[in-house]
Amino acid sequence: MTDACLDIHGVAFAYPDGHQALFGIDLHVAQGERVAVLGPNGAGKTTFILHLNGILGAHTGSGQCEGTVAVTGLPVTRENLREIRRRVGIVFQDPDDQLFMPTVREDVAFGPANLGIVGAELAERVDEALLAVGMLDFADRPPHHLSYGQRRRVAVATVLAMRPDVLVLDEPSSNLDPASRRELADVLRALDITLVMVTHDLPYALELCERSVVLSAGVIVADGATRDVLSDGVLMSAHRLELPFGFDPNAVPA
Repeated sequence: MTDACLDIHGVAFAYPDGHQALFGIDLHVAQGERVAVLGPNGAGKTTFILHLNGILGAHTGSGQCEGTVAVTGLPVTRENLREIRRRVGIVFQDPDDQLFMPTVREDVAFGPANLGIVGAELAERVDEALLAVGMLDFADRPPHHLSYGQRRRVAVATVLAMRPDVLVLDEPSSNLDPASRRELADVLRALDITLVMVTHDLPYALELCERSVVLSAGVIVADGATRDVLSDGVLMSAHRLELPFGFDPNAVPA
């Protein structure tokens, strides 16, 4: 296919204890697409996204793995890991897993500095990333002085500073109050980037991703327009997905 951003073919993975988490995942994500990965707890969603930038895979020796992953044509292999991790940035569920420097500015600079970027270019990347998430005015603040929602936006900025091709988010709206949830949605909607988002927040998936895949028991059981997926009551019930009380995806404007 043209404009391929992510190509996943036959990815299967079993942890060292023998637990089989993925069973032959095939997925193609085009450049600029926004895809939500939905599914019940234990479906293999986090295991799946950790294959996208090589945290898990055959090269790690962390389990039994089959299949291939390529990012904008580059295979995810040991020799390509440095570039793969620039191309695919993962924002983890807990922002405190990614923020560890004395100031916001230093946290956002950490990744590109490790690529050898210095001076004016490094400063430009930091300012660009913080501006994109609405946190430039907080650049010299200690991260632990920020609210949880602000820390999550800074965590997104640490990834954006790498100028990735793909932004991967693990439960981005979890533990956010309504205002912070909306602010993050505004940030993500404005980004011109391929996005893969794991979430239990089904209205958030509808708001931000035109396409959704449902991962259940280690296999993809549905792949389609988010509105269609969320409107399929039989599919939703079979895979323990529930919309909030009174929420009708067909009543939400396109």
